[in-house]
Amino acid sequence: MNDNDWLAERFEEQRSHLRAVAYRMLGSLSEADDAVQEAWLRLSRTDASQVENLGGWLTTVVARISLNTLRSRKVRHETHLPDPILDRPDGVDPENEALLADSVGLALLVVLETMPPAERLAFVLHDMFAVPFDEIAPIVDRTPQAARKLASRARARIQGERAVPDADLATQRRVTEAFLAAAHEGDFEALLEVLDPDVVLRADFGALPTAESRVVRGAQAVASQAMFYSQIGLEMRPALVNGAVGAVSLRDGKPFSVAAVTVNGGRIVEMDFLVDRERLAQLDLTILDD
Repeated sequence: MNDNDWLAERFEEQRSHLRAVAYRMLGSLSEADDAVQEAWLRLSRTDASQVENLGGWLTTVVARISLNTLRSRKVRHETHLPDPILDRPDGVDPENEALLADSVGLALLVVLETMPPAERLAFVLHDMFAVPFDEIAPIVDRTPQAARKLASRARARIQGERAVPDADLATQRRVTEAFLAAAHEGDFEALLEVLDPDVVLRADFGALPTAESRVVRGAQAVASQAMFYSQIGLEMRPALVNGAVGAVSLRDGKPFSVAAVTVNGGRIVEMDFLVDRERLAQLDLTILDD
C-alpha cells in the first residue's frame, strides 16, 4: 500500500465522525459533505507524518471550515430549517446512526441555528464530541475559560428553549398518528386534545421570492392550520425524522412536506415543517417506499 492509499484509508475511518461534526455545526447535509471534502483536500496537501493525532486534526479542520460557513451565513442573513434525516418508521438506517447519536433531533438543531457561530461550535465540540476547551479555544480565538463560557451559554439557551421529547417511540407514534387522523377527518376538538396549549409550529417554505418562513404559536392557531391543509388532498406517510416520529406528506404523488414532531408529556409541543420544494427534491424519499 502506497502513502496515498494509506492516507485515504485513514481518512475514510474518520469520515462518519467528521460528517457528524459538520452536520451538527451546519444543520445541512450538503454543506456537511462539502466540509468533509474540503478537509480531505487540506489533508492531501499536508505532510501527514507530522500529524500526531489524525482524528483530532481532522476534527479541528472540519470545525474551522464549518465556523467560516456559519459566519458567512450570518453576513448574508441566511436562516433556514435544518435538513431532516429520514428513515423508515421501523428503524434508523445504520448509515445515519452517527449523524443521529446523542439525540440530535431537528428541534435541537433549530435551537443551534439561533446561536452565534462561536457559541454553537463550543457547545457542539465539547458537549457532543468531548473536545477539551484548550483545543476549542484557538479555533474560536478565545482563551479556554472564554470557550467554556461560550459552551455554558449555549447549554443554558438549549435548556431554556428546547422541549425534551418523550423517549418512548410508541408514545410519539400514538400521539402523532392521533394528530394526523384528526387532521384528516377535520376534527378540530380532537386536534386540540393532542396539542400542547403552547405548541409552536415552524414552517420553512424556502428562499423563492414568493416563499416565506412562518411561526405559528398556540393550539388553536396550529389546529386551524391543520384544518386548512386537510382540505388539499395530502397523502401522509409515517417516517422517522432525525430519529423521532414524524411524517412525509405527498400531493399528487410528489413530496409536499416533511414534518418533525416533538412530543412531550403525551402532547405535541413542537412541529417543524420543511416545505421548500428545492430542498425536498434533494431528499431520498425512496426509503419510505414499501
